Amino acid sequence: MPLILPSNYHGISQIEQSNIVQWISDKSINNNIHAKSLRIGIVNIMPLGHEYELNLLNSLGFTNFIVQPIWIRLKSHTYKTWPDDYLDKYYITYDEAKDQGHLDGLIITGAPIEHLDFEEVTYWQEIVNIITDARESCPSTLGLCWAGMAMAYLAGVKKVVFEKKLFGVFELENQIPNHPVMGALDDKFVCPQSRNAGMDSLDMQKAESRGDLNLLAHSDETGYTIYETPDHKQLIHLGHPEYNSGRLAYEAKRDSTDPGVPPISNFDFEHPTNVWKMHRHTFYQQWLNYCNSAVKK
Repeated sequence: MPLILPSNYHGISQIEQSNIVQWISDKSINNNIHAKSLRIGIVNIMPLGHEYELNLLNSLGFTNFIVQPIWIRLKSHTYKTWPDDYLDKYYITYDEAKDQGHLDGLIITGAPIEHLDFEEVTYWQEIVNIITDARESCPSTLGLCWAGMAMAYLAGVKKVVFEKKLFGVFELENQIPNHPVMGALDDKFVCPQSRNAGMDSLDMQKAESRGDLNLLAHSDETGYTIYETPDHKQLIHLGHPEYNSGRLAYEAKRDSTDPGVPPISNFDFEHPTNVWKMHRHTFYQQWLNYCNSAVKK
């Protein structure tokens, strides 16, 4: 189903060249299309986030929902690696996004700040405010990588900074095969990981025992990578199912001379191939299914 995008959006040519995802102009949608569409807010705090956007658009666009992405900026964050005036052109604040209409789902991306304590992050309080408000006003918030760690921290689980970066494509085991999202995934599947921190597995199990989290996917190498709050209002994926092979290859090349990043051994960044595509498609399809079902209740 199509994405609803501004006709001057910078990624239109790439979307059309890929011939995978369709789009329609936000100026040409009628009331019928508008009624069927899902407004998905996206708090994008990734470096070079304007380039990263297409990873999420490909994920959301390859579903059977009409999706209108609402790009959200933080007021307390400086977007140093973004083009001048880009945010003013395409992004609005969280409050503005809510004023324009109900959000049917919210995505908060990762950020390369895992080494910092959460309270040291300049935009920490703003993120906390958004996460807290969205839990009351939005069907589901999907936290990716660092954002997912933040949600676990708010549920009482401390972050653990790794000595070496967890980087590559790893197999995960589905822990809850009858779950609304996980039930459509294979019993074992692969997904990229690109992070310098995570959550201690024992602490995660304790959080589940006291009723603060449900643990959904795990591996010995990555720990608990997918989990949620018991009210299903927050879904967390510490991996990057949305990545295309080019994004992972870019990071592998960028970090190839960094002594803190082990050489990537399970992904050929010179000849990148995507072996996690079905996980990406299924995960986002099922998440939107959940959001849509919650909206209709």
